[in-house]
This record gives sequence, structure tokens and C-alpha cells, in this order.
Amino acid sequence: MKLPELDNIYTAAELLTGIVTHTPLQHNLNLSEKLGANIYLKREDLQLVRSYKLRGAYNKMASLSKDVLEKGVICASAGNHAQGVAWACHKLKTKGTIFMPTTTPAQKIKQVKFFGGTWIDIQLVGDSFDDASVEAKEYTTKSGGTFIHPFDDLQVIEGQGTVGLEIFKDADFKIDYVLFAIGGGGLASGISTVFSQLSPRTKLIGVEPSGAAAMKASIDADELVVLEEMDKFVDGAAVAKVGEITFDICKKSLSKVILVPEGKVCSVILDLYSEEAIVAEPAGALSIAALSEVQDEIKGKNVVCIIGGGNNDILRMEEIRERSLIYEGLKHYFIIRFAQRAGAMKEFLDDVLSPTDDIVFFEYSKKTARERGPAMVGIIIKKREDFDGLVQRMVDARIKYTYINDKPELFEFLV
Repeated sequence: MKLPELDNIYTAAELLTGIVTHTPLQHNLNLSEKLGANIYLKREDLQLVRSYKLRGAYNKMASLSKDVLEKGVICASAGNHAQGVAWACHKLKTKGTIFMPTTTPAQKIKQVKFFGGTWIDIQLVGDSFDDASVEAKEYTTKSGGTFIHPFDDLQVIEGQGTVGLEIFKDADFKIDYVLFAIGGGGLASGISTVFSQLSPRTKLIGVEPSGAAAMKASIDADELVVLEEMDKFVDGAAVAKVGEITFDICKKSLSKVILVPEGKVCSVILDLYSEEAIVAEPAGALSIAALSEVQDEIKGKNVVCIIGGGNNDILRMEEIRERSLIYEGLKHYFIIRFAQRAGAMKEFLDDVLSPTDDIVFFEYSKKTARERGPAMVGIIIKKREDFDGLVQRMVDARIKYTYINDKPELFEFLV
């Protein structure tokens, strides 16, 4: 199997000069103090299309001959790769057909249209990147165009590798660790190609969402694994199967792959926004969310985290806050069976809720001729430790309840 080459990454960097933004490598004081390490952020969220994906897409498309480009290009993407291809289509005056999952955030679809203009056509198909990819490849065969793979392609990987070159050139310090998100593995493979030759002692750590850990599963099994189920929330890193080239590189080059719960990613997104004024998408926040998992290991070290993208739809913020509160143990949902008599609700408020508890969701319908009526109640507590007290007060008050946070099927149906 042919692998990406460092010389080609240098060539890609020259080609991309004036095309992509040389994004800053910034020391972050807050994270550095919290973790006892020197934390630097590579800000690919400040890239022209707000993610590193433009690098690989343009490098691949610019390598194609004029005759090939005239037949058009096709891609499948959950959003960021699509924006890179769309921008490249406009720049190179090439027609592109872009297949995106129906679950793609509206903000990303809008941005693809903006960057591609009249040069692109968007097709929304399937529920995941993998569904869209199947349709895109079938269309490629019928149309005679060229498929621009989002990660399992040499020129794409070499384009993403220019992120690593910029980090290496800009760092006036020894780089001990680099952390980055893994979706299909294109960025990870590009970074690995650079650092394995220019800084082989640097430890490379890939990060995946717990609900879509295709690379970790493949490395553990020592073969490509196709996930049967996955959580698509971290859409920029949710793929059922990583690439053949990227798997071959990552299993040899990565020090480890860390899995991060989706709820923790949400907490980091909110922290980055409130503390740093950084708008990171879920996949873009993965590397920072993993820092606490290696806190003891990185103390006193120089650590670079790549913020891979900042295409976050403001309409998702309520869901992000909800997931964060649940992960932090601050928001809890119960089905409570209230006695159907006057004063039952007042007793609950007086005897069960503490002054710092807050009812944020309540849905109840009184049933005729029933002794008790169920209500769906959502409660936010001030500290995680307050939960046991809340439950004990319900027990003491002889409140009949069902806790549903730990019942996934019921929770997803009701909340």
C-alpha cells in the first residue's frame, strides 16, 4: 500500500500558500494553569472555511488534470469536507455534486451553498456520513466524475498534513504531545507522517467520541471494524469505518486513542465559548476534552491541541447545554406519580425540593378516576453531590418515582 510522503506534504504546503490561512498556534493560559502543562491551541477553527478540511480537498482537486476536472467532482461529507470541496469548486471553476446526510446541521449546509455558489449541487441523503458516501460513490460511477474522498486518499492526507508542518515550524519549543480528533483518520495520518520524521519523540494522541470509536475498535481488533451502531452527535468524527490507508498509519504511529463521552465534549464547548470566546464544533472540541484523561502524564510538558473546526450551529446550543448538564450530573429526569388530590404538588415542593433545586421541565395531565397521575419532571441541582439528598427526600416523603436518566430507550423516547 502506498503511503503519504513528507516531501509531498512540503509540496502541498507550497501549493496551498495563498489558498488557506496559516492559522495561529496560541498558548492558552487558562488550560495551562488548570492542567499544570503548557497547552497550545492550533486554531483551525479560524481557517477560511472554519476547518482544516479545505487543505486536503484543494490539494486533491488541484492535482487533477483539466480534462478530469471538466467531468466534475463528487464528495460525501457531514459538512466540513463539503465546505472545502465547495470552495475548491468555486476557485477551480469545477462542477461539484456534494452528498450530505439529512442530519447535517443547517449551518453547515448553508455554508456549503455559500462557498460553492452555482458551481455545486447538494444532495441530502441517508442518516449518516456512511449512507451519504454509498450514494456518492454510486453517482460517481454513473456520472464519470471524480470522487474526492474525505480522508482515505493520499493527496487529501498530504493536504491535511500541512497542519502538522505549520505546528512544527511555529513552535519555538520542544513538542511533547499533539492531540487531535479522529473521524476517518485523514488529519491523524497527515500529522503522523510529519511528526514521525521531523519529531519522532513527540507522542501523538488521537481522540474519538465514545459513541463513534471506529479507529479504536479497529486498532484493538488489528483489522478494520465497521460499527453497527454509533452516536452521530459529534458529526465531524462519526464514521462507521475508518480508511484503509489511515488505519495502516494510525495503528503504527499513535501513542494511544482516547475516547471521550459526548456529554463531556458538550461541557468543553460551553467552557471554550464562555472562557475563551472560541466557537468550537463538537469534533473541534475533542482534543481539549481529552486533556483531563492524560493530566498526570502531561504535567510540565508542552502540549498542542488541534481545534479542527468551528462550524457549530447556534440552534444546537440548547441540546449541547442539555447533554452537558446531564453528563455533569446536574440535570435529572423523573417520572413521578403524584397523588391526585389537592395539595400533592405543594407537598412535593415543600418536602422534596431544596432551595437550590430548580424544576425546569414539568408535564402532567390529570387522569379521571385514578388514584395517582404520572408527571414528567426535570430538575436541575446545584452540585452533583446534591442528587443523593434529592432522592432520599423523595423516599422519605413516600413519593413514587422512576428515574429515567439511566434508562436510554425510555429517556430518548420521553425527553
